[in-house]
Amino acid sequence: MIERRKGAHARKAAAPAVLRRLLGTRQETARRVGRWLRPAYPRPGRSGWRRWVPSWRQTLGLMFSCVGVITGLLAIMYARTEIPADLNAFATQQDNVYYWADGTEMARTGEVNRQDLPLDKVPEKVRWAALAAENETFYSDSGVSPSGMLRAVTKMITGGNTQGGSTITQQYVKNAYLNQEQTFDRKLSEMFIAIKLDRKLSKDEILEQYLNTSWYGRGTYGIARAAHAYYDKDVSELNASEGAFLASLLKGAALYDPAVSAKNHERAVERWGWVLDRMVSIGKLSKAERAKYTRFPEPVPPPHPTGLAGQTGYLVETARAYVSAHSDVSDQDFARGGYQIHTTFDRKRVEALARSVGKARTALGPHPDDRDLRIGVASVTTDGRIVALYGGEGYLKQGFNDANSSVVPAGSAFTPFVYAAALRDGVQRERGKPRTPVTPATLYDGDDKISLLTPEGPYWDRSGKIVKAENDNGKSWGKISLKNAVAQSVNTSMMQLGMDVGLDRVGKVGVETGLLESSLGEKLPSFSLGTSTPSAIRMADAYATFAAQGRHTDPYSVSVLRRNGADVRVERPKPRQALPASVAKAVDDALKEAVRHGTALAAKAAGPGTAGKTGTAQDAKSAWFVGYRGELSTAVSLARIDRKSQELLPLDGSDGKSKDKDRGKDNGRDKGKSGPSGPSPVSVPLGIWTRYMTAS
Repeated sequence: MIERRKGAHARKAAAPAVLRRLLGTRQETARRVGRWLRPAYPRPGRSGWRRWVPSWRQTLGLMFSCVGVITGLLAIMYARTEIPADLNAFATQQDNVYYWADGTEMARTGEVNRQDLPLDKVPEKVRWAALAAENETFYSDSGVSPSGMLRAVTKMITGGNTQGGSTITQQYVKNAYLNQEQTFDRKLSEMFIAIKLDRKLSKDEILEQYLNTSWYGRGTYGIARAAHAYYDKDVSELNASEGAFLASLLKGAALYDPAVSAKNHERAVERWGWVLDRMVSIGKLSKAERAKYTRFPEPVPPPHPTGLAGQTGYLVETARAYVSAHSDVSDQDFARGGYQIHTTFDRKRVEALARSVGKARTALGPHPDDRDLRIGVASVTTDGRIVALYGGEGYLKQGFNDANSSVVPAGSAFTPFVYAAALRDGVQRERGKPRTPVTPATLYDGDDKISLLTPEGPYWDRSGKIVKAENDNGKSWGKISLKNAVAQSVNTSMMQLGMDVGLDRVGKVGVETGLLESSLGEKLPSFSLGTSTPSAIRMADAYATFAAQGRHTDPYSVSVLRRNGADVRVERPKPRQALPASVAKAVDDALKEAVRHGTALAAKAAGPGTAGKTGTAQDAKSAWFVGYRGELSTAVSLARIDRKSQELLPLDGSDGKSKDKDRGKDNGRDKGKSGPSGPSPVSVPLGIWTRYMTAS
């Protein structure tokens, strides 16, 4: 045991001696390590220029040092680089697209012409065309391609076509998160974000977002809008040849749009062929299919900008308001874009309506006062669809929509609601007595200047005088049936009928058939003659209730709402029975009588079954015609509004002939006849309605 311990001590004592023999003294060891770690420079023992030539140890040490420093710096930068939380504004901003009822595009709103599209909606060969052109190793690379960047530099020096130096992931990062500056710092950030993004998202997700945010020229971002801009078709309908051309645009849309110049066309054809050949070489297009594509797929001419000029702005405004009021889409979400709004507007009817109003304005002739002339028109079907509007001379010229205006008194066009209320609810001529039913044949006093009666007795005004009703032209009709009183616009009968029914009941019928409560105003005796101010949209919709046998549907202008192809809930109004069918039928008969033998004779030109009612305010400050044929109801309003005060002005002289001296005279204004100073104001809306309904 003692011997083993002595041996161990001996070995321990011998070890330093061995090291000393190998390394020398401590000072010698330090000198040797120092010479290795810090080689002397200039080199000792050398003369002349040889002193400055580094040894292989010095060269190797310097290289390792540089690599270490660079690697460390890159590691620090990679660790500190984060994927930005917010994308560039344009990367999330899209336009909203409005469509006519037939599915064709009506208008786009928003600063960016882009619509997102799921990747599975893009044909596979169209996807691979983009990959072949830009990044064929996309599905196998790590988000960056050093060899690709080196190859791009080489090709830039030697010339020729090649894929871009950046991967699709890098291009997407540049488009969505960074900017287009060509700086070293921006390039490093692009590379690090691309690597991290490649680890975070799937390849399909990256490709989808890349295709949706890339610039394709002609004002479009994303392949969905590019398909429409260059081929006027949905992206799902593109073939490999068309996809190859669109992929060419990714290299630089300004250089490859054939419509720009002959040189562009030449470049586009060359690049298109190259992309197809690349697809063959990477196995994504067969040689047989490639052989089919020998002719360049010429794009359609650049589309004209779809703006808000003319009537389009009024239609867009109406549809936008409906989305806001009848969906869960906030204004902020809608402003981000990406919505497809399929409207109920019929393009042909809108155009026919604009032509009809245009003829009316031309016929009126130039007159200083006509600058304030306002015409609003709306066409609504019996199921509530707004199919046409005329909101003014042009949205860019006059943004205020006269078709949705609630400032023009309905005048005697309101009397059918009085008649409907009487037929449904009966009348009460004495307080405390039961209500008495009335029929279309019930006789009323149609004489001029009759005293208005309430269930308690005569109606007194604030000055202590009994209020008297007056007819147009001071005509007395004697005893007249309620049906004829409506057809002939006998004011005295209608005012008294309203008093007997009860003005609250009259207003209730108006609201139930489609008018807005807010448009009714104060309920004085003149209420029955149309002091309320409904819009043309609401008047057309309410009259449609009479055409639909009492069944009412609120007006709507949006049939389908989607965002990037996915349906978004938007409320559709439900029909309901607002009036008994028998009451609606009686009103319908009276309105048809007005066309056959009453105040709306000119409307007979629209054909059999036409029903309608003229309307003028007692102070001659508005004129209307509201009528329907079949399932289409149209309301036309006419007013003159002072541009400064926004007050209604008398319509006498709307034809450019009669002047203030004739104001206060009727001139046959509710019959569409000529008075002593020219055509009645009501002949203008009646003419617009007839021309439009005849054309449509």
